[in-house]
Amino acid sequence: MTLSNDFDCQSCGACCSFSADWPRFSMESEAALDLLPARFVAADEGGMRCEGSRCSALSGQVGVGTSCMVYDIRPDVCRECLPGDDACLIARDAFALNSA
Repeated sequence: MTLSNDFDCQSCGACCSFSADWPRFSMESEAALDLLPARFVAADEGGMRCEGSRCSALSGQVGVGTSCMVYDIRPDVCRECLPGDDACLIARDAFALNSA
């Protein structure tokens, strides 16, 4: 896998809109999770709340311009998705954002 600086996350947002299963909490401490505003946490407290497949903390339009409303305190799963990695490319494919 080759990570790329060619991907601009703020004009993409596909990883935050691809699957309600992706924003699951894993290794976060209770203290870290307590920092997340409750309105962005799923009812079962197992991950971020999603509206369909889209994380509720994502602002903007996928493929045009996006931002994360909890970027500085985002969960580990969000920190682990890197521009150009396998997860990124899968999400971008779902939105037809990968160039040929």
